[in-house]
Amino acid sequence: MPALLSTPRHAGLRPLLTVLPLLLAATACSAQAEPAGTSAEMLPAGVRVALERARIEPGALSAWVAPAEGGEVRLALRPAEAVAPASVMKLVTAIAALERLGPVHAWRTPVLAAGPDRILRGSGDPRLTAERLALLLRQAMDAGGATIDGDLILDRSAYALPAHDPAAFDGQPLRPYNVGPDALMVAHRSVVLTLRPDPARGVARIAVDLPLAGVQWPETVPLTGGECQDWRTQLAPDFTDLSRPRLTGRLAAACGERSWPIAFPEPAPAGFAARAIEAQWLALGGRIQGRVREGLTPAGASVLTEWSSPALPEVLRDMNKHSNNMIAQQVLLALAPGQPAQPATFEAARAEVQALALARGCREGELVIDNGSGLSRQERLTPRCLGRLLQWAWRQPWMPELLASLPVAGIETTARRLVGASGRAHLKTGSLDGVAALAGYVHGDDGRRHALVAILNHPKAGSAQARAVLDEVVRWAADDLARPGPTAFSALKDSP
Repeated sequence: MPALLSTPRHAGLRPLLTVLPLLLAATACSAQAEPAGTSAEMLPAGVRVALERARIEPGALSAWVAPAEGGEVRLALRPAEAVAPASVMKLVTAIAALERLGPVHAWRTPVLAAGPDRILRGSGDPRLTAERLALLLRQAMDAGGATIDGDLILDRSAYALPAHDPAAFDGQPLRPYNVGPDALMVAHRSVVLTLRPDPARGVARIAVDLPLAGVQWPETVPLTGGECQDWRTQLAPDFTDLSRPRLTGRLAAACGERSWPIAFPEPAPAGFAARAIEAQWLALGGRIQGRVREGLTPAGASVLTEWSSPALPEVLRDMNKHSNNMIAQQVLLALAPGQPAQPATFEAARAEVQALALARGCREGELVIDNGSGLSRQERLTPRCLGRLLQWAWRQPWMPELLASLPVAGIETTARRLVGASGRAHLKTGSLDGVAALAGYVHGDDGRRHALVAILNHPKAGSAQARAVLDEVVRWAADDLARPGPTAFSALKDSP
């Protein structure tokens, strides 16, 4: 996408001679435009030095910084070029969800009865964790009894999605971040193995956080000497027989206690939910005379009770602070119109987000949505599009909920490594092979707030030096823009 022409205009009392030709040109231009250059001379000095240290050319950096409440654009580097955003795409999903669904939205999972059968009808609840599943089933027992004379039917028809291949993105199907969406998503379709070394016996004991019906996990794995390196690979998991998963390798004693989240490789997604629900029902003292199976809710089924998820802001905090891809996809699908009368599809949800983005400052072609999580090589956005959405979001009544969902720079979760404005920025981070990104709000010492987007698309984007480049953009927005007097690009206005 071609970059826009730029006509910077100085707003200070003492214009610099070096920008005088540009000031004269601005008076002849009817519309102000963002700068498009990425030469070293146009970069803030600290950002330029950080790029040189990282050995990354300036053209790999896309950035957009402007006051959160609207007004002058303070920094714009390749603002109109669509780039791979990684997980900062979750900001678009969060903004759309807060606007379309509202901050009190919750997912409701009804439990119904039809003759001797019970039905658990999924609605896309992204926070049906193991603990909440137990509470849901206890609530269902209280409403309809602990014995099911027929079958327990799992209705997943709220989504109409193609088959999901968890290995398609990066060949890592056991990683929970590769779990696809599901209308009845139970415990992130994952288990956590905890391995506790017992040196006296020469083994590490294995505990599993979620029992699965028909699955017997190993109780121990042998310990070995040496350094703790790629311990997951050294454990050599074997899921050939899903009823008896094996760890055929060893764990180095030097690793100490380890927790290992595993996306259970059940070929049919409903299989994991059926195993988890059956095991929990029985553990709570219930009985099932029939079987747990997938199916549709029969006509005339009566609602016994209804389980409610946490409200949307709490779900978004989990999504953004921990960069949870599964939650992002479930939230995106909640935006598909027509629910629950018609199943949600990605196509319908994407169209809804695109319409909102176009109405709130983005332009045609500036946003390409795939699954709304950023775990995609197809998703694209421009810094200007995301920046304008952030500005618009700042003026909305649900802005505090959005802000609270973002990690605090230098302090928590994915943003804790950012030290340039520790405690003074709320930023969503993003990383993929070849991509490093930041977006959110920076709080200056002068009390002003800035919307910030900074994205690197470069083979070295995963390096510590590359992260330092983004950190320097944040520091510049927090410190340099708060100082009195002119700063780089202090008078740039956004284009209409």
